[in-house]
Amino acid sequence: MEAKALWKQQMEQLLMEVEQQANLKENDLFVIGCSTSEIIGEKIGTAGGLEVAEVLFGPLQAFAKRNKVHLAFQGCEHINRAITMERKAQQLFRLPEVSVIPVVRAGGSMSAFAYTQLQDPVVVEHVQAQAGIDIGQTLIGMQLQPVAVPIRVSIKQVGEAVVTIAKTRPKLIGGERALYA
Repeated sequence: MEAKALWKQQMEQLLMEVEQQANLKENDLFVIGCSTSEIIGEKIGTAGGLEVAEVLFGPLQAFAKRNKVHLAFQGCEHINRAITMERKAQQLFRLPEVSVIPVVRAGGSMSAFAYTQLQDPVVVEHVQAQAGIDIGQTLIGMQLQPVAVPIRVSIKQVGEAVVTIAKTRPKLIGGERALYA
């Protein structure tokens, strides 16, 4: 199987398993960190490309539409891992916009590609998403609400990139006499 077809198939399988386990609700925020360099077997930030991002974007968009969630694409360290998202999500979550446009060499290929594909893209400094996928160890933890809980899936990599998926749950407070939902 051609590499791009395999990546797409892996992504679709991952997202199907996320749907089964994450308990996503309408208007939840789903963050994506993605190293296209790692997918093709290179060191993060060195060799990625828009063609890899394009392969993954379609399944992500379909996932968001099916689950009625908002996608948030984490940029690379050169833009302080800022988030590219639709303006309607930025307004819904009342997040301040920042002045940057992600590009391949400063923002990362996935974030840059998303910026060109979203209807009304905007970049914000950070979010607190209810779930997310980290492809290639891009460190999305800073973009997740506390408390993050790993989701175990059958696919461990997209291409050569290690995949980690997490959902979040409310904090348990109140001690031993408290009741929890």
